[in-house]
Amino acid sequence: MKKEAISLHRDELKDVGVKLWRVSEPIKGRAQLAHRDDHFMFIIQQKGEFLWELDFNEVKLSGPSVCFIAPGQVHRYIDVHQTDAWLVFADMELIPAESREIFEANLNARQIVNVEADSPVFQLVEVLNAVVNKQAEPLQRSLLGSLIASLAGMVASKLVKDNQTAHVSGGQQYQLVVRFKQLLSEKFKEVKQVQAYAALLNITPLYLNEVVKAVTGFAASYWINQQVLLEAKRLLYYTSIDVKQVAFQLGYEDHAYFSRLFKKHTGITALGFRASKP
Repeated sequence: MKKEAISLHRDELKDVGVKLWRVSEPIKGRAQLAHRDDHFMFIIQQKGEFLWELDFNEVKLSGPSVCFIAPGQVHRYIDVHQTDAWLVFADMELIPAESREIFEANLNARQIVNVEADSPVFQLVEVLNAVVNKQAEPLQRSLLGSLIASLAGMVASKLVKDNQTAHVSGGQQYQLVVRFKQLLSEKFKEVKQVQAYAALLNITPLYLNEVVKAVTGFAASYWINQQVLLEAKRLLYYTSIDVKQVAFQLGYEDHAYFSRLFKKHTGITALGFRASKP
């Protein structure tokens, strides 16, 4: 039977807002149920391979690499192979605004980057773990806040450098993309045209597409379709409502049009997608 809602893991970081888990043992057979968190998670991997499902896409960390998973993203770990990695869970309030903007701009576009084997991020996570485990450490939460801010900054900086977007990071273009994605998450059921989002942002559709593509690698129209398709997949997988109801919930009065759109962009029918998932 389909679940009627995606599990949300909330209020798990009550004490100091940070938790760590070291992954160095096989987890095959212990794969999670897909869920969301109300906090950020960073995967800091020094070696091996770590297979995840993130918003219905399989992603693999290979070798020294880092990854962020944002609050609300549906995810689960699947398998590891000779992996040595840390999972770092952190309250959203501990992540500096500048880093959050970079993560938002790269959401579902680029969330994994390779790092050098001797990257200081590996030393930082060891220090972070030591501070977390010192229960009576004076100013512990303040120390953890500084360390998490540094960790998030390292991951964000690597994303910017790896994506060759340093010239726009933190500037008006990045902020524009962040605002566009915020509007998209709020209004995608009612608003599905690039022109409409451009009007809300007081810019031209051409400029919106240019900026979004420069920062994320894809035009604004791509992200509109992806937002709709992601929510459609969630409804198909986690609920038992029929395709017509899915279309209506996503703002389509013509469910046949929605079905054609889904197949065009995914290569499979909506019912086929539902049947393909256990």
